[in-house]
Amino acid sequence: MNYATSAPAAVDQDYLDRIDAWWRAANYLSVGQIYLLDNPLLREPLLPEHIKPRLLGHWGTTPGLNFIYAHLNRAIMERDLDTIYVMGPGHGGPGPVAAAWLEGTYTETYPDITQDAEGMRRLFRQFSFPGGIPSHVAPETPGSIHEGGELGYALSHAYGAAFDNPDLIVAAVVGDGEAETGPLAASWQSNKFVNPARDGTVLPILHLNGYKIANPTVLARISPEELDHLLRGFGHTPFYVEGDDPEQMHQDFARALDTCFDEIDEIKRRARNGDTERPRWPMIVLRSPKGWTGPKVVDGKQVEGTWRAHQVPFSQARENDEHRAILEQWLRSYRPEELFDDAGAPVPSVAELHPSGSRRMSANPHANGGLLIKDLVMPDFRRYEVPVASPGVSTAESTRALGVLLRDVMSGNMDSFRVFSPDENNSNRLDAVLDVTNRAWNATTIDGDDHLAPEGRVMEILSEHTIQGWLEGYLLTGRHGFFSCYEAFIHIVDSMFNQHAKWLTTANDIPWRRPIASLNYLLTSHVWRQDHNGFSHQDPGFIDHVVNKKSDVVRVYLPPDANTLLSVADHCLRSRQYVNVIVAGKQPELQFLTMEQAIEHCTSGLGVWEWASTDAGEEPDVVMACAGDVPTLETLAAVSILRAALPDLRIRVVNVVDLMRLQDRRAHPHGMSDDEFDALFTTDKPVVFAYHGYPSLIHRLTYRRAGHGNLHVHGYREEGTTTTPFDMCVLNELDRFHLAIDVIDRVPRLRDVSGHVRQDLTEALVRHSAYIRENGQDLPEIRGWTWDEGDRERPLPADPPT
Repeated sequence: MNYATSAPAAVDQDYLDRIDAWWRAANYLSVGQIYLLDNPLLREPLLPEHIKPRLLGHWGTTPGLNFIYAHLNRAIMERDLDTIYVMGPGHGGPGPVAAAWLEGTYTETYPDITQDAEGMRRLFRQFSFPGGIPSHVAPETPGSIHEGGELGYALSHAYGAAFDNPDLIVAAVVGDGEAETGPLAASWQSNKFVNPARDGTVLPILHLNGYKIANPTVLARISPEELDHLLRGFGHTPFYVEGDDPEQMHQDFARALDTCFDEIDEIKRRARNGDTERPRWPMIVLRSPKGWTGPKVVDGKQVEGTWRAHQVPFSQARENDEHRAILEQWLRSYRPEELFDDAGAPVPSVAELHPSGSRRMSANPHANGGLLIKDLVMPDFRRYEVPVASPGVSTAESTRALGVLLRDVMSGNMDSFRVFSPDENNSNRLDAVLDVTNRAWNATTIDGDDHLAPEGRVMEILSEHTIQGWLEGYLLTGRHGFFSCYEAFIHIVDSMFNQHAKWLTTANDIPWRRPIASLNYLLTSHVWRQDHNGFSHQDPGFIDHVVNKKSDVVRVYLPPDANTLLSVADHCLRSRQYVNVIVAGKQPELQFLTMEQAIEHCTSGLGVWEWASTDAGEEPDVVMACAGDVPTLETLAAVSILRAALPDLRIRVVNVVDLMRLQDRRAHPHGMSDDEFDALFTTDKPVVFAYHGYPSLIHRLTYRRAGHGNLHVHGYREEGTTTTPFDMCVLNELDRFHLAIDVIDRVPRLRDVSGHVRQDLTEALVRHSAYIRENGQDLPEIRGWTWDEGDRERPLPADPPT
């Protein structure tokens, strides 16, 4: 095992004393943020009114974060490093805020938080206070790309930031509580996807302080040998720094850090000289007490080094004289009179112990990726048109057409665009991208492997969490990406999406946070085409989760064919500061619109398909609406049946691509006015709406509309099994026969004259059920159905041959 005490001295004592002074200053500012409303420099005895009435925040991890930050600053200055800091224990928010204030970045960013006593008072007051800032690392924190409200993503964010950033070093602090999560466990494998010659470097720092909120942490309680074997098994060479004596710990950590940076320099040098062997990257394990330098005992109970230090070590400092005395003694133990001058500014020996300009970790432009982002070099998506001579006759795999577009986007942006997928890129028909790049892979390869290389740009690992984390880190540092996933399993990253969407919403109100590229999802292998995987793979609910977020950051698109998919994808790839969700099937499906028609349709977001409608500009008897590729197919098939059986029925067909167009304009910027909505859907005619997902969402989006009571939505009803594609529609009553029956039941004048038609439709459902159980596939006339002139007179399906 590599203990730093075995290395030669790295830094002279005078310099370490200055680092210690900076660390004490950061700790003092951190404690002040948790506890103080006033008297920031203790220029008078601490009184109850100086203490916040509600004490909130996390102290336990903060001194460790400050310790690491101080030493990184020294290394950055000595080596001129380009470094950002990812704090996995992001709930230690006082630390990076204190660091940014000491570096001057906080005052540059928020001019009212000045570097003096009054600015310090405001710094303290705003923390976890109404109208202030959160207790965790958040978008408001300069230098952060990592939301501290949820644990598990530090390493994946760090590696995402490092990809295609050859000179960037990402110091990623992994808390030992965070290390128990599944996402973090998978993300240790990220070092097998880094190309040391082209990508940046992640320096993991595992911080073992022993406890979570109330329990010990696993990695702090296994033997040193077991921990060492684990980390070496992940592909790292760990260096250990352990103890609680600040003087010794400063020296040991400085040694370890210099050793790591020397090894990183050597790894990068060898790689750039052609060495293709995967390196064993260095990392640091820092074992220090929970709540280090804080109160050791309160009310007769040990605090430092225990779970009691995790949040606020004692909470009665305003009401309890003894607690208040402990707080004052704690604050004075940092000797603030040595750290801040008479005006309250950091003394020169502290104020100068950080890099200058953009080398400051709190001011590094990589942590504000919108400062660095460049527009993608985009081909003209019209070139990728899928020919459509007549609507609904020819078939194509829509996502395969998209793959060709993504291939050329990749070709034109080989240092700023990547595609991400959990081992599903080819399954999702996007394999054309492999014509111009490989899959990223820096582990062993053997004969028969397909497109694996260290320089690959297709990012695939069977962990949706890691994929999402990589992409978020890549986007937040100023690049572009595209994430394809099976629809049912995108739910695995529900909470990560939630954090990212909230980050974007918050960032929209922070002027210095510049817009970044949108997070683009393509959801394939969707609910209506999961016939072999069955019920477990049938879930369209991610859309519902997405639309819960603020309307300024979420968009949902349901293109019905290849050309609309291409148009939507081009728009999404060019956009900024959104989460775009595209749902499109990967199976061969009918194509409906030419490219020019698709562009017009997608620009409108929804519209009447005149070629399928029979109202001819008159008042319709019924509106048949659809959103999604399979719902569109079944709607058109139902229209075909109704046109043949009831030729005088006036039908208006409305297709929806942009789901948010259904909302009121007051609720979403894409929403329609009431007049627009009423003109399209009417106020008094039945609307039979075939929707890709859960029907309740359509009702939720349209509940304010005048004709909402006439809206009848067919969608996924949580009915599923291993069955045929069409039978999935039947089980959920999204099929053409149920849609046609619903129209008959909803149009008053048909109820007494269409009994025979309704009976024929019911019998068709019986024939379907019998056929699939005998033959294992859908009826030929279902599988081979197309929309053409003959469909207008085509009778209902005949009895199948026996």
